[in-house]
Amino acid sequence: MEMNDKVDIIIPVYKPDDSFKSVIKKLMNQTVVPNHIYLMQTIENQGDKLVGTKDDRVTVHPVLKKDFDHGATRKLGVSLSEADYVLLMTQDAVPADNKLIENLLKAFDGETGVVYGRQLAREGADIVERMTREYNYPAESIVKTKADIERLGIKTYFCSDVCAMYKKSIYDKLGGFVIKTIFNEDMIMASKIIQAGYKVTYAADAQVIHSHSYTCRQQFVRNFDLGVSQRQYKEIFEGISSEKEGAGYAKKMIVTLVKKGHFIKAFYFAMQCGFKLFGYKFGLNYEKLSKKMILKFTMNKGYWE
Repeated sequence: MEMNDKVDIIIPVYKPDDSFKSVIKKLMNQTVVPNHIYLMQTIENQGDKLVGTKDDRVTVHPVLKKDFDHGATRKLGVSLSEADYVLLMTQDAVPADNKLIENLLKAFDGETGVVYGRQLAREGADIVERMTREYNYPAESIVKTKADIERLGIKTYFCSDVCAMYKKSIYDKLGGFVIKTIFNEDMIMASKIIQAGYKVTYAADAQVIHSHSYTCRQQFVRNFDLGVSQRQYKEIFEGISSEKEGAGYAKKMIVTLVKKGHFIKAFYFAMQCGFKLFGYKFGLNYEKLSKKMILKFTMNKGYWE
C-alpha cells in the first residue's frame, strides 16, 4: 500500500439498532482512517427513515427491499467509490481493535485481489459457535491461488463479505460482483479472482467480532440458498465438491465435542448438519420444486418475487 492510497467502506444495512453507531465510530478511529463509508440501507418504502449521521464522510443510499440483491446492492456501493481499496462489511461485524484496516492492507501485494479478515465469536457464544469460528477462521493466515484448488477444493474460493477488502483495480477488471445472486456473492467473486490468476488472502490478524447461533431451521434455509447459488453458477462450483469439505468439518466437530464431554451438544450439532445437508440438496435441485415450496425453504423471499 502507498501512503496516498485510499480506502472506502461499503456496508449494506437493514433496520440497524443503536449499537451500529459504535461500529461506525470504531471504523472512524482506525489507525488507517477510511476515506468514506457508504451505507446501502434497505428500506420497505420510499420515505422510510434513514440512518442518521452527522459525519460528512458517511453517506446513506436507500435501496428498496424489492430491489435488494446480495451482488447488485454491493456492486452499486462499490461503484460509488473512487478509492484504491474497498472494504465490504456487514452491519453486525464489529472491529476487534483499531488495526483492522491497517492489517487488511498489509496483506496485499501486486497479485492479491481480495483479503478477508478473521471472525471471532461474540462474548457469551457457546462452544459450537466458538469452534465453528475457529474452524473457518483459524489463527494462521493463508494465501490461496489457482494451484491450491486440488488440495483445498471449495475452500480455495472461501471468502466472506462480513469483512473483505478488494483491490479496486482488480475488482473492476474482473467485472465486480455478479447480478443477480441470492447468496454467496463473495465466493463467486473470489472464484473469479482465483481463476484470473490472482490471490485470495486470509489475514488472521485483521479481526472482527461476528458470530451467530443458528437453529436447525435457520441452518436449513441458509444452506438452501447456498445450494441455489451454487446451482445457478454451476460453471464455478460443479467441479468442486462442497459436501466433502462439509463432512470433514462435521466429523471433526462431533469428535471434539464428544471428547470434551459435550454429548448433548454433539447430538444437536449432528442434527444441524443433517438440516444443512438437506437444505443444500434441496437448493441444488430448486428447479424441480414448486414456487410455494421454494418460498418455504428460502431465507430471501424477495429474491423470488
